[in-house]
Amino acid sequence: VSAMKEGATDYLLKPIKIEEVELGIQRALLQTDLIDENRKLREEIKSLYGMDTIISKHPKMNEIMGIVRQVADSKATVLVEGESGTGKELVARAIHFNSQRAGFSFIVVNSTAIPKELLESELFGHEKGAFTGAVKRKIGSFELAHRGTLFLDEIGEMPKELQVKILRAMEGYRFMRVGGTEEIDVDVRLITATHRDLKAAVETREFREDLFYRLHVVSIKLPLLRERKEDIHLLVSHFIEKHKKEVKDKPLE
Repeated sequence: VSAMKEGATDYLLKPIKIEEVELGIQRALLQTDLIDENRKLREEIKSLYGMDTIISKHPKMNEIMGIVRQVADSKATVLVEGESGTGKELVARAIHFNSQRAGFSFIVVNSTAIPKELLESELFGHEKGAFTGAVKRKIGSFELAHRGTLFLDEIGEMPKELQVKILRAMEGYRFMRVGGTEEIDVDVRLITATHRDLKAAVETREFREDLFYRLHVVSIKLPLLRERKEDIHLLVSHFIEKHKKEVKDKPLE
């Protein structure tokens, strides 16, 4: 028992049989292969979503990457602001995959891509029979992101009735599934993004002020590409290299 707690993969009972030794070795080799494969996959993911994937030499972007490095390993909630196409999700992924949560899930929920009547179930899950069509239990995004990161894209479009429930879930990171009776505890890092001016939305009462300040612990505002024109040739070169093999392998018509 002590040996297993210290990391032994298996044990043998006396009298030892050679076929059991062979099976034990095979299991150990398989576990080693799985560990190596997992490590390689993590390295590959980090290369896809690490700091180097954000292509820029603009001073503002360098400043933003400095903030990303500072906040990556904290649990601070981050609000990423910027117009469509400025790289909000890319920044969110860089924060996640450069943190200690990188080995766990990065779950994305786009508030505009899901019908309003299904959003609560998407976020918090539901129990069987909670509503018409709920034929089995569904695990929500908050639960799926346990020990990892939940990225709520376009948080500014979230219906006000759901804003209240997100605020409650953030207070201690506890919630109930739709139709549930027991609270569920989760350990989640929350990152949100919006193309809207949330502060202005608070003033017009379209967005809850208390939720805004919960989300606005760390704020990252991404500049428009037209404001960093020196990055255009870098991005062009990057995408040419990225798609070169695909174009090379494609037969001429």
